[in-house]
Amino acid sequence: MAGATLRIPMNYRTSDEMVEFSGEGASLADVFFGFMEKEEEPTPSDCGDISIDQDEEDDTSNNFEESKGFWEEQNRFLQATLSRSSSLESRIRRATKEALRELKLVDTFCACERKVTEGCRNCLRRELSDRLRNAGYDSAICKSKWRSSPYIPSGEHSYIDIIDRSFSKKREVRVVIELNFRAEFEMARGSDEYNHLIGHLPEVFVGKSERLRAVIKIMCSAAKMCMKEKKMHMGPWRKQKYMQAKWLGPCERTAGARFSPMEFYVSPRKPRGSMLTSDLLDTLPSMLQTAIKVV
Repeated sequence: MAGATLRIPMNYRTSDEMVEFSGEGASLADVFFGFMEKEEEPTPSDCGDISIDQDEEDDTSNNFEESKGFWEEQNRFLQATLSRSSSLESRIRRATKEALRELKLVDTFCACERKVTEGCRNCLRRELSDRLRNAGYDSAICKSKWRSSPYIPSGEHSYIDIIDRSFSKKREVRVVIELNFRAEFEMARGSDEYNHLIGHLPEVFVGKSERLRAVIKIMCSAAKMCMKEKKMHMGPWRKQKYMQAKWLGPCERTAGARFSPMEFYVSPRKPRGSMLTSDLLDTLPSMLQTAIKVV
């Protein structure tokens, strides 16, 4: 599909992992901004049988209270940030949800010769962007790429964005769509408090760049505290600057051409004939012709 490529600077690692939207587990609606309610687990009680020096006990108590206050605050900030939504974000979120639903229902094959919803993330991202563009949105595939620095390693990332100019021709509103948002922040050794925050993140993020920036700040602060409490080193790919570079740094924006609904349907490939049967299939019609009696 032909398209135009535009590099845009904005204030704001490639992956071929598979994305599946199966019918099991959470419904498609559950992966959008809705929160997953979880009961707060009771904090473990102090062991009264152990004799502790008074100063050490006070330090432990203070550290516990500070930690508890931090996680409560991050949880409150995150929910408040995700619960807000402008009319533009709501419209794009509904359009994204509908496009993903249609892609699941229609057996469309991509360049990987698999169904789009069962294929690679790149094909799903491209099909979704094309559908949003066909719906009237200025949607495009964005590829960010950054060099290594003393603080973060080099990397690249692809996602979708929509530029809206309906409010003002001079002022652009940028909405980011990330199909694998929650997994970008997951940690194998995350604490219970950190994983509790992860549970609030949507699988598919649809939101303005300002909202995304706030979520990144909250989650990176939480990751830093998690590693500190576990006395572990925090990888540079989890730092705030690295995460911001994925979605909020300079990117190359590639917009595909709009297509008609009929162009979306791709018929399955015809079965291939082997070399042993190709000649037979060609001559078979002539062999079935009615014989003519010669007098």
